[in-house]
Formats: sequence, structure tokens, C-alpha cells
Amino acid sequence: MAGGLILVVEDSEEDTEAIERALSRSHPEVALEFASGTEGVLARLLDPAAPRPGLVLLDLNMPGRDGHSLLADIRARGELADVTVVVFTSSTAPAEVEACYAAGADSYVYKPVNFDLFRTVLRGAVDYWQQQGGH
Repeated sequence: MAGGLILVVEDSEEDTEAIERALSRSHPEVALEFASGTEGVLARLLDPAAPRPGLVLLDLNMPGRDGHSLLADIRARGELADVTVVVFTSSTAPAEVEACYAAGADSYVYKPVNFDLFRTVLRGAVDYWQQQGGH
């Protein structure tokens, strides 16, 4: 995934801007695509005409269908098995973490409030999955 495309599924405009700011500094070679909710994301991932992201950064708490539903949909599709899904959310509840791993999340990363820590945590997650070759 060196360089590559990251699809960010995040409904918070503030968090979207923070992710864009953080990754544009630490990973300027990475292309970012944003979805403000879960609607249409599965179709986007399955679109043969669109470039397939190597990594999906997924927030859980969104209006309408939440990130849990999208994660289940992605993992139910064999053709998306090579897409890495990193849950990037503000919840630290152990049951939430366990549920995400059980549903097929590749990683669960807590979204810190402090921007410097936010940037460090995000950079670490992207670096790790880039080294894994996407999966």
C-alpha cells in the first residue's frame, strides 16, 4: 500500500479535517478519499472502475447505518478480503473492541482528542499497515 489510497469513513467534519491535516504531513504520498457516512461505501469498494483502497479508516459512531454494519458488510464479501479495515473511533469500551475484532476488523485504534497524539496514533497505524503491504 506504499502510497496508495485510504478511504476514510467519518461523519465528523472536525475529525475529517484532522485526519487530512495529519496524513498530508506524515504521508503526503497517500491519496485520501472521504465518505461522510456508510451509505454507498460498499458499492464504492465493489466498483471495478474505481481504484481499490488498500486501507479503510472506519469510524463506528455515525448516524444511520453505523460502522459496525459496514464492517460486517465488507467482511461478508470475499472479493474485499484484501481490504484492510482499521476502526478509528473514540470508544474505548472493551466490548466494542472485542466486537470489532470478532467482526473482522484488522485493527482498532482509539482516536485521541489531543491533536499531536491523534497525529502520532494515526501515523503509526498507517505506517504499520503500509509495511504489511495492505494486509
